Amino acid sequence: MDRLEEMLAIQKALNDRIREKRGLSGIDKTVWLQRYTLAMLSEMAELLDEVNFKWWKNPKPVNEAALKEELVDILHFFLSMCIAAGMDAAEIHRIYLTK
Repeated sequence: MDRLEEMLAIQKALNDRIREKRGLSGIDKTVWLQRYTLAMLSEMAELLDEVNFKWWKNPKPVNEAALKEELVDILHFFLSMCIAAGMDAAEIHRIYLTK
């Protein structure tokens, strides 16, 4: 199993646990894609705060650890979106190379 396959498997298991624990089964794929998109946008806003996008304020040093955590948070939701769309590692790779 390669790293992307492993991450997809771990993410699917996490998603399944959350759905079971919170009683979220039976929700349409489109709704999940919308929810994951909103969650990813929220994480991207948190990433923006880490990279000093407010040019009108005094710059602060970038917290590299926090920056990397936000990137991984975005990745979690991206992987969830890929899973919801029915993509596996091979398809993600193929489409990536095509783009």
